Amino acid sequence: MDYEIVIGLEVHTQLKTESKLFCGCATTFGAEPNSQTCPVCLGMPGVLPVMNKKAFEYAIKVGLALNCAIAPTTKFDRKNYFYPDLPKNYQISQYDIPIAQTGWLEIKDKKIGITRVHLEEDSGKLVHPEGVDTQVDYSLVDLNRAGVPLAEIVSNPEITSPEEAYQYLIALKSILIYLGVSDCDMEKGSLRCDANISLRPKGATKLGTKTEIKNLNSFKSVVKALEFEANRQAWLLKEGQAVSGETRLWDDEASETRSMRSKEEIQDYRYFPEPDLMPFSISAEWLKTIKDSLPELPAQRKARFISQYQLSEYDAGVLLQDKTHADFFEESLKYHPNPKTNSNILTKQVLSIMNEEKKDLNELNITPQHLAGTAKAFDEGVINSGTTSIVISEIRNNSWMTVEEFIGKRGLAQISDDSVIEGYVKEVIAKNDKIVGDYKGGKKTALEALLGQVMKASKGKAQPDKVRQLLKKHLGS
Repeated sequence: MDYEIVIGLEVHTQLKTESKLFCGCATTFGAEPNSQTCPVCLGMPGVLPVMNKKAFEYAIKVGLALNCAIAPTTKFDRKNYFYPDLPKNYQISQYDIPIAQTGWLEIKDKKIGITRVHLEEDSGKLVHPEGVDTQVDYSLVDLNRAGVPLAEIVSNPEITSPEEAYQYLIALKSILIYLGVSDCDMEKGSLRCDANISLRPKGATKLGTKTEIKNLNSFKSVVKALEFEANRQAWLLKEGQAVSGETRLWDDEASETRSMRSKEEIQDYRYFPEPDLMPFSISAEWLKTIKDSLPELPAQRKARFISQYQLSEYDAGVLLQDKTHADFFEESLKYHPNPKTNSNILTKQVLSIMNEEKKDLNELNITPQHLAGTAKAFDEGVINSGTTSIVISEIRNNSWMTVEEFIGKRGLAQISDDSVIEGYVKEVIAKNDKIVGDYKGGKKTALEALLGQVMKASKGKAQPDKVRQLLKKHLGS
C-alpha cells in the first residue's frame, strides 16, 4: 500500500512469413528438428544475410498500427551474447535506429506509450529430454527457429498494475491478429513476453530498481508473476533490504519467481552496426502503400459495431475480443440482419459452450447460418430464450439440417395456442396453493415461480408472455 507499481513489457512476436528473416529456410512449426536450416541461419563462415521484404513490411505495419513514427532510414546491428541455441554467437537486431518509435496503445481510456518496435532474428530452442536417467545432464538444440523474424514491441514503464498489463497484452494481441502479421500462439512460442517491474514510494518520480521476469508462457502467468514479484519487492523494501537488478525466472508450478542471472546492461551486448547489411531507406511512397494496406483495426471496428449495429460498448467489446467471433457475427448478419439478437446468442449461448468444452469457435461445428437461423426463429416467436440454448447445443450433431428443420424434427416450436397454454396454467394453479396464496398476499416473485412451473409442465414450449398474461387473468391482479 506504500508503493506504486511500475511495469514495462517487452513483447516478442514471430512474424507470419513463409521464410526466415535472412534466408530462404521455411518457418513451419513442429518440423523435424534441424530440418529447416541452411549455412546462413547456422552462421557458417562466409555467408551473407539477405533481408526478407515481407518481414520488413510487417514490422512497419506493427509500428503504424501502434501510432509510431516510422524511421525514414533504419539499420541493423549485431547484439553479441553467447548461448547454446544462438549459432553465430550474435543476433542481428536493431539498436539505436529501430523501424518505429514513440507510439501508443489505448486501453480503457488510457494511453500506454510504445517506446519502440524493432525487427530481429529469433534464436534456436533448447530441448530438455524428459523421462531419461536423472544422472544424464544434457540438452538438445533445435535450430529450426533460428533466424525466424521477430518484431519486438517495447512499452514505456507506464503500466501500473498486473491487471493493466493483462489488458495491454490482450489489446496488443488483438491488433497483431487483425494485421495478419502473426498467429500469436503462445503455446507455439510465436508470442512471448518479458516483464520488467519495479516499486517506488507513492508520489515519487524516480524509478526503483527493476527486475526482469522471463519464462512467461501465458497472459495469466504474466499477471501471477507480476503480483508475486510486486509483493516480494514490497517485503524487501519494508525490511530495509535492497532489490537486486536481476533477471528472474517464473516457476508456474511453484507460483514464484527465482533468480536466474544478473541483469545485462547495454554495454554487455557490445552492439555495433551489422557490416553485412546496408541501411534501409523507407520512402514516403512505400510507406503510404503500406499504410493504405492496413485493415480495419480493433478500435475502429468496435466504434463501427456501436454506430452501425447499435450494440452497447460492452457487447461490441465482447465480440471484438476475438477476430474470429467478430467475423462470425458479421457473417451471420447476411442471413438474419438483427445485430442485437445475433450478438446475444453468440456472446451468451455459443460462448458458454466454448467455455464449458474449452474449444475454439471453429471447433464447435456451428455455422453463421445456424446462429442466424436460431436468432430468426427467436425473433419470430417460434422458439423462446430457453430453447435457443437447446438449438445451439444440439444442432452441432445435425449440422446438415437447417435450424427450421431441426426445430420441426425435435418438436421445439413454442406453443402459441391460448387454449393449450391455459390448460397448463389451470393445472399449475390447482397444484400450488401455497405459491398462489403468496401471490395473492402481495408477493410478486410468486408469479415468476408459477410461470416456471408452467414452463416446466409445457417442457419449455409455452410462450412466456402469454403464460404471464393468463396467470394474471386467473389469479387476479
